[in-house]
Amino acid sequence: LFFAVAAIASGLLVVVLQNPLRAALSLVINLFSVAGLYLSLNAYFLATVQVIVYAGAIVILFLFVIMLLGVDQAEDLTIEPLTLQRPLAAVIGVAMVGLLTGAVLTSDNAVLKSGAGLSSPTLDSPDANVKELAGSIFGDHVFAFEVTSILLLVAVVGTVILARRLPKEAAE
Repeated sequence: LFFAVAAIASGLLVVVLQNPLRAALSLVINLFSVAGLYLSLNAYFLATVQVIVYAGAIVILFLFVIMLLGVDQAEDLTIEPLTLQRPLAAVIGVAMVGLLTGAVLTSDNAVLKSGAGLSSPTLDSPDANVKELAGSIFGDHVFAFEVTSILLLVAVVGTVILARRLPKEAAE
């Protein structure tokens, strides 16, 4: 219950906070809360991947770009370019919550109604075979991961080049 409340509250803070740096730090709290939910479901591998990949790498990249670009202090974020943006977002948000609530309440899924199926897999079951997953990722799909790493490297280098400020003498 603690992790669920923390995930919802920090998720709301990500959307509501106007300072991008504080919103990104709220995202870190959200990702750690989701990892705690995975731990409560005995999904240790997913919790570890959640912390290492998302909280450890992706959000740190977000923070790096936010601080590199100086977005956290440079702009006035209270000016809205679209006047109907917030009311439209509120209507869509309420509609999404209503659709999700209706889908859960009308579902005939036994897992949702009885809580069955939440037992943890044993280590000798095929669901918990991390060795097979690693063999698939680093054997069959290693080329896709290497291309993704090169793409991320190019994106970071491009961001640094675009964000670099010229000296005042060279600009004039």
